[in-house]
Amino acid sequence: MKKLPYGLALGLMLHFAPAFADDDNNGKAPQAEPFVFVGTATGCAGPAGSNIVTSAWLPGMGLPDDGKTLNPDNRDPHLGLLLSKNGPTANCSSAGATITLVEGMSVTELGFDYRLGSHCGAGSPRFNLTTSDDVLHFVGGCANGTKTPSPQDPTEWARIRFTLATQFAPPLKPGAKIKSLSILVDEGTDSTSIEDVFGIGLSVVDNIDVNGTLITQGTNRQDNGNDDPGDPKDKGDQGDQKGKKDN
Repeated sequence: MKKLPYGLALGLMLHFAPAFADDDNNGKAPQAEPFVFVGTATGCAGPAGSNIVTSAWLPGMGLPDDGKTLNPDNRDPHLGLLLSKNGPTANCSSAGATITLVEGMSVTELGFDYRLGSHCGAGSPRFNLTTSDDVLHFVGGCANGTKTPSPQDPTEWARIRFTLATQFAPPLKPGAKIKSLSILVDEGTDSTSIEDVFGIGLSVVDNIDVNGTLITQGTNRQDNGNDDPGDPKDKGDQGDQKGKKDN
């Protein structure tokens, strides 16, 4: 039977790396800003998407933001990123988060932690990476990453890393740098995985990793954490579902 990850357990102590030092960003650290994409019939070249997706950083949903092992008595916000698609995969919609302040960086490592029992499939959660040569790379999805126990809570969370050439489709060219980067869920309730045998259509992630630095927060751009459905700037994050290649 699938295990739902709502218990608390003690893990190993881990101090996370500091935020990116980038003078051009005035000392600001990268964040993951939630968005949703709900496509129009024209944009989807078929049926329009539905309002079945949500994305938001929620308190109490994630691991301790102080980088330490679990401590139920502290007042750490425990922010976690909820990415949910409450319907079929074929629906032209997706939930994700745009990673800010990473443009121009080379990529050595991408990843995230996810709560056991949430969806970890061959197609999502994944990263959509557009490099400086204007090539869109699908990174992952989750089931294709290198999986280890999450150091903060190894009994309830897993850590996923993408560092191998085979985990990037198409492979990165030498010298390619980040133009844009997002984390995305577009597999729905008809998609199952080893842990998600019923197809719950949602993933809870935290500690989004870009080159070894962990992102634990972002700005929810509307009260419910959603961006304007169908906003053109988010359309590229959905990708071509028919042409999507899973590693």
